[in-house]
Amino acid sequence: MTTNTLIIDGDYPMANGAIDSQRDLTLPIEQARDPGAFDSWFNWQDDGIMATLPEMRKGGIAAALVKVAVCVKKPGHPHGEYRSKENAHAAGRGQLAYYKLLEAQNETTILDTSERFATHMDKWEQATDYDDLPVGMILGMEGADAITWPEQVHDWYDDGLRVISLSHYGVSYYSHGTGTGTTGGLTPLAKPLLQAMNDLDMILDVTHTSDQSVREEFELFDGPVVASHQNCRGIVPGERQQPDDILLEVIRRGGVIGSSMDTWMLNKFYSIDWKTIGFKRHEIFPSPLITLEDYVDHMDYVCQLAGNSLHAAIGGDTDGQGGSDGAPHDVDTVADYQKIADILDQRGYTQEDIENIMYKNWQRFFEKWLP
Repeated sequence: MTTNTLIIDGDYPMANGAIDSQRDLTLPIEQARDPGAFDSWFNWQDDGIMATLPEMRKGGIAAALVKVAVCVKKPGHPHGEYRSKENAHAAGRGQLAYYKLLEAQNETTILDTSERFATHMDKWEQATDYDDLPVGMILGMEGADAITWPEQVHDWYDDGLRVISLSHYGVSYYSHGTGTGTTGGLTPLAKPLLQAMNDLDMILDVTHTSDQSVREEFELFDGPVVASHQNCRGIVPGERQQPDDILLEVIRRGGVIGSSMDTWMLNKFYSIDWKTIGFKRHEIFPSPLITLEDYVDHMDYVCQLAGNSLHAAIGGDTDGQGGSDGAPHDVDTVADYQKIADILDQRGYTQEDIENIMYKNWQRFFEKWLP
């Protein structure tokens, strides 16, 4: 059995859950899950939350790629929380303000430069107790609808945003996405946005982006790329997973592929027909059918494609995938992510390989590519 390692989570849409679900993420997990702890006019029930800042420290999660995640609902597509690009922009700025407030309270540290990232990780690597350490946050955006026009990305960059995926579910203003039965490529707005991202040396996240769009992105964008929470179509069918050629191109470019905890992306025997079930996926993919063994299969698949352990990582989609009800059955909170190391050990991975996958691949990537 391995000893615990540090963890970097490659995908945690923290602000989205905190604001929309009224979660106090500064509380211990038991208090955050207590429905009696929040008395409101609406019926609040959230006992499946997997992550709070104290629970992240308990699990040795030194840092996470946190997301600004807002989508405009487009005609003919079921996904989207906002009616207009103006609303999406305002909501996105609110999520950014949430992250900045956590930093001002010394709960977190925004890691927007390579130097800050390295200094933060050194503190965590030297510590034996994480209770008083701030959790690191790399700021990303999941779906670019909050960027009202391409040149506006400069304002977001100045405020610390470093990673962008052009789409989420359905179609964004910039790209076709995944998970709603849609097909298509980039929109005319994508080229100037990708050019601006190139000029700023920003990181492109190819997660939640249609196959055609990703292949077009590879032609237009020559900067660093990641797949923050993306599983393998070679194991699980469906458009939300990525085919080998896309995974191999991320690997060729030196990127990192974070595996998602979402149960419907881990079930080998059933592919979602989005036109039939829409977003009722957790009714069809109950948690007891899936374990962390299924999850590690995707990490192993990436390692086999790469021929090494230098590109696989955790990309939990933590709480964005439905909390513990939408995670593998042996995951209750993010502290259980440590079990991944034990499974890798049992499969013959060395301690160096395990540390690569648990946190060092993300660490090396961000220390190289953050400004």
